[in-house]
Amino acid sequence: MFAQTAVRLRGAKWLIATSLFLILNGCVDKPSTLEKVKEDGVLRVITRNSPATYFQDRNGETGFEYELVKRFADDLGVKLEIETADNLDDLFGQVGKPNGPVLAAAGLVSSDQRKQQVRFSHPYLEVTPQVIYRNGQARPTDASDLVGKHIMVLKGSTHAEQLAQLKKQYPGIQYEESDAVEVVDLLRMVDEGQIDLTLVDSNEVSMNQVYFPNVRVAFDLGDARDQRWAVAAGEDNSLLNEINGFIDKVQKNGTLQRLKDRYYGHVDVLGYVGAYTFAQHLQQRLPKFEKNFHASAKTEQLDWRLLAAIGYQESMWQADVTSKTGVRGLMMLTQNTAQAMGVSNRLDPKQSISGGAKYFAYVRDQLDDKIAEPDRTWFALAAYNVGSGHLDDARKLAENEGLNPNKWLDVKKMLPRLAQKQWYRKTRYGYARGGEPVHFVANIRRYYDILTWVTQPQLEGSQVAESNLHVPGVDKTKPTQETPPL
Repeated sequence: MFAQTAVRLRGAKWLIATSLFLILNGCVDKPSTLEKVKEDGVLRVITRNSPATYFQDRNGETGFEYELVKRFADDLGVKLEIETADNLDDLFGQVGKPNGPVLAAAGLVSSDQRKQQVRFSHPYLEVTPQVIYRNGQARPTDASDLVGKHIMVLKGSTHAEQLAQLKKQYPGIQYEESDAVEVVDLLRMVDEGQIDLTLVDSNEVSMNQVYFPNVRVAFDLGDARDQRWAVAAGEDNSLLNEINGFIDKVQKNGTLQRLKDRYYGHVDVLGYVGAYTFAQHLQQRLPKFEKNFHASAKTEQLDWRLLAAIGYQESMWQADVTSKTGVRGLMMLTQNTAQAMGVSNRLDPKQSISGGAKYFAYVRDQLDDKIAEPDRTWFALAAYNVGSGHLDDARKLAENEGLNPNKWLDVKKMLPRLAQKQWYRKTRYGYARGGEPVHFVANIRRYYDILTWVTQPQLEGSQVAESNLHVPGVDKTKPTQETPPL
């Protein structure tokens, strides 16, 4: 009897203790989103793979949104982990999922529909939706001119919401929403006449218009709007408050304006500057640096004229230039590249040329052994410009198309696809301005041809030293095969 009573008492004590533990444990608050980010040491962010948001180039990860959110992660003292969404619907659906991204930084504009899914931060960039048409076509001047046109916009975008509203007033407006494209695809489709019109925000138009010569702005569709970051819906304001404080701070200290100027305040125009200007620079600028090109080319076993052509493409043989993206000097080296190549002063032309020669030789030597000359030189130039990762992506695309991944004429057809979502979504390194290395290589080959002709007048027409460009001891004064088409 006593034993049974003792067992019952022990059981009651255990039940009371367990209940008390559960009650007390239930009173302990779960960590806030901000606390969890700091505990994990990682800020997980979802974005779009596009030139205005996030992409990888030869210098690593970049993009306006990436740079801004990287500063926020640094402010928090945590690592940044980037995830890219395949489309806008997926982006909003991922925010706030367990162990998923806690923040969306993707050039987003607030709308009533979106506010049902997420909460938005303070604004950081003002943009205006613009109607884009093709030069040579009749210019639309107002919303009524959209009737009867082939229009395409991003699926789930606020531009699609705008068109849905306009359709109530102008039932004849027909438009297509696609999640298989990005903004650069839409601009390219207008440029090539595949669609009549699209809607794009002003910042992305200004950033990309130079690459699409037929693209024009018809008119602004509505007032300017603010881009904002987004966090999960709910009552936890910890992360949102921290974000708002950060945005307010970078607004005041000028950091935000510097990023705006860097990405949207200028347009880098690529392309051949003209034979007349090049001829002038041959006489006025090249003599000051020619001995440095000779010396560095000899050290790295390069053709000095190829090295000089790279220098002209990069800076037009100016030793003291600095771009808004931070590259400097005659060979326009980044800080990281300069340090890796032993360059202490990028504005010293001797050091700059030496660093550029070392870097080009390094890039060339990292290429697949199956790539032979002269293609090896063109591949090296492309990798020098866009990065070896994106070049490998283009080679794989070429191979998948039944083309030769070791021939420049085949791979250069694939590089522009890296700017098209239907292709870059299948690659390892994602979006790249794939048209740039094609122009980069073509320009340098033109400069090289001219330099070869000027320094070897016995060569006629387009006969240049195509083979063994950087192999010392080869007599490049003898005529060789004609330059293959660019």
